[in-house]
Amino acid sequence: MDCGTDENQHGHGGRGGGGDVSEWKKVAELRAVVEAQDPASKEEDDFVLRRFLRARDHNIGRASVMLLQYLSWKRGAKPHGSISYDEVRDEIAKERVQIQGFDRLGRPMVYLYGARHFPARHDLDNFKRYCVYVLDKICSRLPVEHEKFAAVIDLKGWGYSNCDIRGYVAGLNIMQSYYPERLGQVFLIHVPYMFMAAWKMVYPFIDERTRKKIVFVADRDLDATLHDAIEESQLLEEYGGKLKL
Repeated sequence: MDCGTDENQHGHGGRGGGGDVSEWKKVAELRAVVEAQDPASKEEDDFVLRRFLRARDHNIGRASVMLLQYLSWKRGAKPHGSISYDEVRDEIAKERVQIQGFDRLGRPMVYLYGARHFPARHDLDNFKRYCVYVLDKICSRLPVEHEKFAAVIDLKGWGYSNCDIRGYVAGLNIMQSYYPERLGQVFLIHVPYMFMAAWKMVYPFIDERTRKKIVFVADRDLDATLHDAIEESQLLEEYGGKLKL
């Protein structure tokens, strides 16, 4: 489970605080390999490259493949540099996601409400754009000393009408492939028994690094678990904290 303090990041292309000399040397090697194949990689700072390097266990060959795929995806998914509010207005209106407060490690908290998602009411491509929009919003909230966020996925009221294997897999793929080393930890709470059938179908698509960050929280442990991870002043009122939406 990844509960350690995230490394510092200071400025575009900087190397302040975090990462040893050998790791930064590998970042430089990765940059040389990728820039030779895609000059657009020059726009990505060293911390982006480091995340891709870490996601592939510092294997430059595997990291370069992953990074080149990201650059190609980025040109198609965000041709103007970002997803605008107007492009995903209808998805935002469903209020499936709240970004509010920070955990005890200073990582932004994201709350996702599974029972507000209805696959029959969305187009998969629009949903993918929404996922990118949300992830970019989360990353924009990251304090300078952190690279990761934490999340609570609340499945209270979730039923078969909310089940969306295609959507879940698409969202996972976007996060794992194009936003590596951004997720610090995720708590699944109020998990209904019927959700486990969907979980078994999604589980094979979750990479090992992500699996280690997922915690299923039993109802009896919910209060203690959330208060252990999040200070009362930063925890939403609906979960026993003092933070208002």
